[in-house]
Amino acid sequence: MTLTASKFDWIFKYKLHHLPFWFVYHYLWWTVTIGSAWHAANNIFFSAYSIKYCFYVIFQAIGVYFNLYFLIPRFLEKGRFVEYMFCLLGTILVTATLIVPGYYVSAWISQSTFEELYQRKPEQYLYFFQINTLPSTVASTTLGMSIKLTKNWIQSKRREQALEKAKLELEKEKLETELKFLKSQFNPHFLFNTINSIFVLINKNPRMASESLAKFSDILRYQLYECNEQQIPLNQELNYLENFIELQKLRHDHNEVTLSQQVEILHTGNLIIAPFVLMPFVENAFKHVSKHRDITNWIDLTLRLKENELQLEISNSTSLLHSSSTEFMRHSGIGLKNVKRRLDLLYPDGHQLSIREENAAFYVSLTLDLQERKIIEMPAMAEDTVLKINS
Repeated sequence: MTLTASKFDWIFKYKLHHLPFWFVYHYLWWTVTIGSAWHAANNIFFSAYSIKYCFYVIFQAIGVYFNLYFLIPRFLEKGRFVEYMFCLLGTILVTATLIVPGYYVSAWISQSTFEELYQRKPEQYLYFFQINTLPSTVASTTLGMSIKLTKNWIQSKRREQALEKAKLELEKEKLETELKFLKSQFNPHFLFNTINSIFVLINKNPRMASESLAKFSDILRYQLYECNEQQIPLNQELNYLENFIELQKLRHDHNEVTLSQQVEILHTGNLIIAPFVLMPFVENAFKHVSKHRDITNWIDLTLRLKENELQLEISNSTSLLHSSSTEFMRHSGIGLKNVKRRLDLLYPDGHQLSIREENAAFYVSLTLDLQERKIIEMPAMAEDTVLKINS
């Protein structure tokens, strides 16, 4: 079927499948002019008028398509209206002029005199031009433009609807992703373990328990109140990460996990970041770090800020029997897929994410291009205004 269709591609390429439309159009035009469908068909197929009919069909089709596929894209769509009107007028006049010889060719082939065939003298060239070919050419050109412009309008509406549908789907997907993100903010397992760890510290080390409880309170306050905006100050997110890491240390004995931290951030300025963008990767490292007894379990964390570019590199040892990446996809807060999708939504052209697992270690590298918060300065009031207010 595909092979058969390819044989006839040239028909659609050169718009030859439109010819039946033009045959029917001119047949209806003749029917209206003569007043009889039978006589119109008889004249077209069984008389010398068929030659004249072919002149109408061929030259008007050429004129119409020249206008649709050359003049309109070249002039009208580019706003060159005056040039387009002159070229369109010239095309109509040339087309109508070329159709008139069809009357003479029909008389010559039929071996009849011109007067016998059309009841007009051969010298009356302008009569056929003004009364027949010109009005018919104007009508066919108008019809062709109407069909083309209507088709373009429908296609434009469909594109707008498709874009609107895609936009709505994207918004829906974004809302769903944000909802999953909000649900992932509270990890009951982390909360219960942290509370238990603090409870144990109350008797062993009250001072450390008090400090841990303060950090735990800061984390809850951050999750509940301080991260409800789409963008928050970078220093808030970093403070949250620091408190989270300190609480995680309570759950992991120093002999069990070796934590290496390197933070190269001197000043965050007015930089802002989406909340909890960094958190899933840090949480994953602590959650799925290996638990070997005979070899070192480790987590390496590096944070750098170069101008507006934030770099996070975090890696952790993994078990040889369990894939950390697989566990991350299944169990981590919002999952690897949703983390990537959230980054695509929040930083479509401003992030680079690399995740790999090799040699019993899991590596994550994330680079974010951060923006600065725009500070709206209140205009200074004039001195006389201040005096009026004080008075």
